[in-house]
Amino acid sequence: MLGVLMLATNFRRPVGDIGNPATFPFPVLYETVPTASVRRVVMDPDPALIGEFIAAGRLLEQRGAKAISTSCGFLSLYQAEIQAQLSVPFAASSLLQIPGAERLHGQVGVITARAASLTKRHFTAAGCSGMPVAVEGMDSSPAFTAAIIEGKVHLDERAVEREVAAVTEAMLRRRPEVRAVVLECTNLPPYAAAVRDVSGLPVYDSTTLCLDLLNASR
Repeated sequence: MLGVLMLATNFRRPVGDIGNPATFPFPVLYETVPTASVRRVVMDPDPALIGEFIAAGRLLEQRGAKAISTSCGFLSLYQAEIQAQLSVPFAASSLLQIPGAERLHGQVGVITARAASLTKRHFTAAGCSGMPVAVEGMDSSPAFTAAIIEGKVHLDERAVEREVAAVTEAMLRRRPEVRAVVLECTNLPPYAAAVRDVSGLPVYDSTTLCLDLLNASR
């Protein structure tokens, strides 16, 4: 059984999003960290949240989770600290898949919710220190930003899909050497097919991360 540590958000989560249990072919347990806002995790990372994520992770263990992930790829910052306090496998972020994707395919491109906030520290904590990763953000994508980052409007899936496709195209124009794509944001997997259609490349995301994590824990 998979456990997921959730940020405190209120936007709708379509199938494909880690926060929708219908995304997975197995039972999923959720535990929300009430003080973990998008701002405190993405824009202004707050290490004071580590203890709260650990406490929520232990609750998931008590409820029967055999592996645990999170609803935000920016939590790669705390991968080591949280894993050290849990007794089941823990994978904070889809960024953890970058080393394997690079070995299999070559240059990796990352599409992130907010490129302005994704730093070398996030990649180092995910085991990607020194890897030449191409990064493209959804920062200038209004439908995505208003719904996911700001929580101001209802999620418009069609508009976000168009934005994701446009960001993918922009990344490939800028970095044509990219041979695989990793979606940092757990809200992007519903649009993974659009990324594949535009790029023709393999796509890694929070869904592939969780499937591998749970399979490895059995």
